[in-house]
Order: sequence, then structure tokens, then C-alpha cells
Amino acid sequence: MWETLQPELVVILVNTNQTLVSRHVSSALKTLKIEVDGLKVLEQAFLEAKLGDCFAQAVDAFASTKGRIIVTGIGKSGHVARKIAATFTSTGTQAQYLHPGEASHGDLGMISAEDVVFAITWSGTTSELRDIINFCALTRKQLVVATANPQHWIGQAADICLALPCVREACPNELAPTSSTTMQMVLGDALAVALIEARGFSPKNFSILHPGGLLGARLTRLDKLMGVGDAVPRVPLHATLRTATIEMSRKRYGCTAIVDGNDKLVGAFTDGDLRRCITLHDLDECIAEHMSPRPVTAPTSMMAVDALVLMNENAVSVLFVTDDDRLVGIVHMHDLVRLGIA
Repeated sequence: MWETLQPELVVILVNTNQTLVSRHVSSALKTLKIEVDGLKVLEQAFLEAKLGDCFAQAVDAFASTKGRIIVTGIGKSGHVARKIAATFTSTGTQAQYLHPGEASHGDLGMISAEDVVFAITWSGTTSELRDIINFCALTRKQLVVATANPQHWIGQAADICLALPCVREACPNELAPTSSTTMQMVLGDALAVALIEARGFSPKNFSILHPGGLLGARLTRLDKLMGVGDAVPRVPLHATLRTATIEMSRKRYGCTAIVDGNDKLVGAFTDGDLRRCITLHDLDECIAEHMSPRPVTAPTSMMAVDALVLMNENAVSVLFVTDDDRLVGIVHMHDLVRLGIA
């Protein structure tokens, strides 16, 4: 195509394209600035106003409930509510999203006696929430509300009201929820993280709830991944270079562990060590004279992602897994590659 165009036209097309790109990037940067400014206003509200106190009350209410957190909202706030409920659930806090429309047609029955309701509405006047709000009042359910207009009826009905600051929407028409939904999302993340800390939710807990995908792979413990038993290359401390070389060749790890009479790991011998000594030493010499003492080890409870960091920090491709210094397993970098995290 370009070969058939006049040079002047090519210059015009290129310049026009650069102008469009520049305009789009400028728009993106403007949006980012407006939304970041909105988050700065939210941060200030936590520091200066009573939002911080109400936030602490909400975290206590959510953490102490024996039931679930029923999260609700409509429109864009509804999408945010779904995400917040999903984040709560995935981090150990029982939660469920309730659609206001379905709530009015029977789904109010899903709210149990010990649940807490968390309603999200920017305007504070969302009519679709009326039946849920009235149900909370009727059944004396604790109601937490996040709104930018706490003076309106939903905020007034709340037991705990998270009064969000009003901010400028990034939309040039000041209509499409943009900065406001970002603020709602960040508030939800802040609640989820505070609940993680309040409940002592650990990486082990996280791995139980996220067994699939890359996240599950990263949180896999080494005792679920390591080679054990006869798969682990090992020779006794009194073995010869020849015996260690044969053992190393029989197994797939490119090394062998050196253990004492109690099966405690005392050294390692790698194919690199073999290359360095084979032309200078007799294969019948004792392996103790050629092994590398204090090889890099890891406990069975270590997560795969931490094992990867440990390997990279020590420039090794193999970790020996020990329990009270006893050799119980071995993990190769290839094992992590198969998981998809390396």
C-alpha cells in the first residue's frame, strides 16, 4: 500500500496518526489524574473526617458476624458490589451478592438471622434498594451503607454509614460513573484487606480457597511437589566419587545429596562439581572430599513461589527439602516450570 502513495501523503497520514495517538494518550492521562485525585480526597477523608471511625466499626461488624455479609447495589454500584463480595469470599470472609430486583421477588429469604447487609449506593436515593432497607429495619438486621450522600434516606437508615466524599467524575459529561466507582472499589479492597488482617487470613488459608490456576500453583507447598523416596538421589558420606556419579546419572536432578548415617543432609555433589574434578581426581576417592557442604535447603511447608525466589537468590536449580535437617525430598526448577510459575 505504502509504495503506491505519494511521499507528501505518507507524511500527512503518519502525522495524523501521531496526532490521534497523542490525543488518546492525553485523554487517558487526564482520566488517570482525575481518578487519582479522587482517591487522594478519599485518603484525606479517612484522616480528617469521621470516615475512619465508621470504617473501623464496619470492619468490626463484618469480622464479628457469625453469618455472611450480604452485599447489594444496582447499576454500576451493583457491579462493584459483586466484585467486593467476590473479594470477601476469596479472602476468607463469607459474603454473597444480592440483586435488589430479585430481593423484591423472594430472594430476601436468603438473608439469614446472623447476616450483615452492606449496601452500596452513590446517590443514597436508589429506589431499588428500598425493599432491602425496609427488610433490615423490620428484622433488625445490621445495615452498613457506603454512599456519597449520607443525608439521604438510605444513609439515614444505616447502622453504620461510610460517608464517601463527592468527587469529580472523569467522564467529560460528568455523568458516567468513573471516579465514583473507582472510589467504591478501593473502599471494598480496603475493607477486604482489613478483614484479612483482623481474621489472620494466611497464605495457607489462601491456597485452600485458590487451588486452581496460577495463583493455586504459586501457593502449592513443596511437600505436594517434591520428589520423594527412591526418586531422591542420595549417597552416604563414605561413598566414592564413582558411586555418586552413578547415582547422579540414574536420577533426573543433575546432582546427588550426601547424607550421614541418620539420613541428615551434609552436602551435595552436582554435575558441575563432577566436571571440575573428573580430570584431576580418582573416581575411587571419597565423595566427602569433593562435595559442596551446606547446600541450599527448604522446609516442606514452603510455598512454590517462595521456593522460586530462593532458587533465584542462590543461583541454583535444585532445592533439597529437609525436616529437622533430615533429607525428605528434592525439587527441581523444572517442577516449578511445569506448575507454570517459572
